[in-house]
Amino acid sequence: MIRTAAWKRYNWRVIWLSLAYAVFLIGAVYGFKHALVPTLLRYPVAILPAIPIIGIFVAIGRYLVEEQDEYVRMLMVRQILWASGFALSCATVWGFLDNFGLVGHADGYYMVIAWFFGLGVGGLVNKMTLGEGGC
Repeated sequence: MIRTAAWKRYNWRVIWLSLAYAVFLIGAVYGFKHALVPTLLRYPVAILPAIPIIGIFVAIGRYLVEEQDEYVRMLMVRQILWASGFALSCATVWGFLDNFGLVGHADGYYMVIAWFFGLGVGGLVNKMTLGEGGC
């Protein structure tokens, strides 16, 4: 994979957002587990770990805008398409299985995990079909 300036900026954004996610998640879980979160702050504290994840989606969008190499940008778009197709397929299948009482209900944030897994699948597909490491 070509390491462009846009790619380096994207990586730094994702690293910092991932660190923020870990801090916010650990803090929120600890705060709720030990009843340290006041009633008025429960919703904001519960939402706090989602903000860096949303930031990662924004970072991906910024990367697509900032990337000047059209081929490298296309590789990332392919990964995003794989991720979206994979996560939406998982959500659809699980939703029907849940609806018919065949599996338990899954928390919504698992679809984000499926999406990021699909991003990795897209990278592998890029590598296998185009000989590139993906984004």
